[in-house]
Amino acid sequence: MSTGQSTEADSRLLSADGPSPSPREQHSPSAGRSRPDGPTRADDAEDQPPRQAGRTRGAAIARTDAVADDDTYQQLLRQLHTNAGKNGTTGAVPRMVDIRRQLTEFQLHYKFGMDEVLTKINVLREEFEHTRDYSPIEHVNFRLKSLDRILDKVQRYGCEPTLEGIRGSIRDIAGIRITTSFVSDAYWVAEMLCSQPDLRVVEVKDYIRSPKPNGYQSLHVIVQVPVFLSNRTEFVYVEVQIRTVAMDFWASLEHKIYYTYSGEVPDDIHDQLRDAAEKAAALDRQMADIRDRVTALKEQAPSSGQGATGPTPAAADRPRTGPWFPDEDVPESEFPGEQASSAAWKWEDIAQQASSQQN
Repeated sequence: MSTGQSTEADSRLLSADGPSPSPREQHSPSAGRSRPDGPTRADDAEDQPPRQAGRTRGAAIARTDAVADDDTYQQLLRQLHTNAGKNGTTGAVPRMVDIRRQLTEFQLHYKFGMDEVLTKINVLREEFEHTRDYSPIEHVNFRLKSLDRILDKVQRYGCEPTLEGIRGSIRDIAGIRITTSFVSDAYWVAEMLCSQPDLRVVEVKDYIRSPKPNGYQSLHVIVQVPVFLSNRTEFVYVEVQIRTVAMDFWASLEHKIYYTYSGEVPDDIHDQLRDAAEKAAALDRQMADIRDRVTALKEQAPSSGQGATGPTPAAADRPRTGPWFPDEDVPESEFPGEQASSAAWKWEDIAQQASSQQN
């Protein structure tokens, strides 16, 4: 994955390229294929440009956005210069080097946080592939949001254009997408991930049970993960999106349609996209029904060796019901409060220890 691709935005901030890809990113087949600027394609509606009624109005708004964009860059650059001065850096060239260091460190923290979560996902994936007859994880993609996209969101959200303001307001700078075969697998993977004691679940948006108006479906989970640095511990936000193959197919094409035509798509095409989303959801349900029928016949069929692509286990063997993503027919009273964990150490222990180290 190339997290440090040079962009026009980066060059405007002293060509602050991001960190180079780690060896694991370059060679790990389990991590999946990376993307330079997604997984938030059509899955993040806030990242899409608003659809305008006419090109004249769109051009005027584009000019206004360009002015605001320049102002955002200038404010961030002033803050970086101020930080360089606080560090005791004097002279133009040393300050430029210090600014570059600040931006690199900012990006590295998100890369490290993403690596931590990717490791957890890859552990689950390889466990299923090597020790089970079935793996619920089909593909894993990941990306770091570029500086261009980050500052675009800063402008739209109206948050403070400083590194501290960005850390607190934008939670999808590091993004991971997990693709599963079935809807039940999506909740199963989410439950396993959210139940890990060193991950803090910050926010869950279930667009599978409650699709967006345009038909988009996916399960979004924002987690916070501790990153243990040489002299302190940073808690980094990482967004994990989990969806089926059918959902991913629809979202990919919907994204291409909007961005190819600058968001100016006729209403009848919007209706067709919603209809396509409903058909994709129906396909998921149909395939799940077929899976359940085949699973019911499994005991009657002659036994044969099964690999990781074998049939899914019976519902009783898929322990996805839990405190984070319970089945709809399970009463909430069975899971009072937050998850219970028998782990020897928990998130609170990590946070307390990190706080004592920094003090």
